[in-house]
Amino acid sequence: MLNRFPYKTLNREQIIRQIDQLAVSKSPFLFIVDYKAEKGFVIEEGELDERFIKFERQKSIIADKNTKSFFWEIEPVGLRDYQRKFDFVQQQIHGGNSFLTNLTQPTAVKTNLSLHDLYEIGSAKYKLWLKDQFTVLSPETFVKITDSVISSFPMKGTIDAEIPNAEEIIMNDPKEKAEHATIVDLIRNDLSIVAEDVTVKKYRYIDRLKTNKGELLQVSSEICGRLPHDFYSNLGEILFSLLPAGSISGAPKPKTLEIIERAEGYERGFYTGIFGWFDGQNLDSAVMIRFVEQNGEQLIFKSGGGITSQSELEKEYEELIQKVYVPFR
Repeated sequence: MLNRFPYKTLNREQIIRQIDQLAVSKSPFLFIVDYKAEKGFVIEEGELDERFIKFERQKSIIADKNTKSFFWEIEPVGLRDYQRKFDFVQQQIHGGNSFLTNLTQPTAVKTNLSLHDLYEIGSAKYKLWLKDQFTVLSPETFVKITDSVISSFPMKGTIDAEIPNAEEIIMNDPKEKAEHATIVDLIRNDLSIVAEDVTVKKYRYIDRLKTNKGELLQVSSEICGRLPHDFYSNLGEILFSLLPAGSISGAPKPKTLEIIERAEGYERGFYTGIFGWFDGQNLDSAVMIRFVEQNGEQLIFKSGGGITSQSELEKEYEELIQKVYVPFR
């Protein structure tokens, strides 16, 4: 019984209710919600047990471990299989049903590392490990709430930093510019549902990420708005009204979610859901990308990218593979 995962899976209504109750009482807690916003966990600070769950946020720390001593081989979906899904998404886009669709796929990974090993050696802004379930090494904030100001930091656009003039290329690529603009507009509209005075504070800036495959550049923006001072009593509703995250779904969101369901052919599960920490006053949360899942004896890395009318098959396929990495400091 000591090795049995001790936390009860909650449904949507239970998660919202528990978040609201704990926020009103100013009790710190961890929350984890799946992609479809149908299930997850809410765990009070005193109930956290590092034998089963670990998390970090806003840190980039590596344990004393030789990160060069492991092997990492991947078996992504074949190009022909990916093309069928890509073509379906393109048909939907050209038919006017979506402007941007985030298409993701699972990749089998062969490695001598466990989920816990990946958590310990990985360096990311947000880290999460659930025993025998999954590890998250995410660079992307979902929302932060500080002194009633809610902020979001969508990431759209990735390129190998070793490519000559990589920053100039990604910042001037018409497809990348259009995709990022669409997501920023979507997130701004989402935040306007729950906040006032929503503005784009910072537009398209570069983050640098070191990985086991080399350095990557990623493009982000910052959008913020103001919540009412009594937001604690409906914090759960605020979070769920923003789900799924715009950066990992698309626009317009409702129809695009239908396209994703038909195109991908697998269950995302907790991948591209969210997790976060409420400290009694403020909240910080992440989109669960850079996600590795345990499936029996097999590790599955889930990744993807945004498809627009300007997308090219080979480039999108390469981006999906490029994102199957372990981030290092």
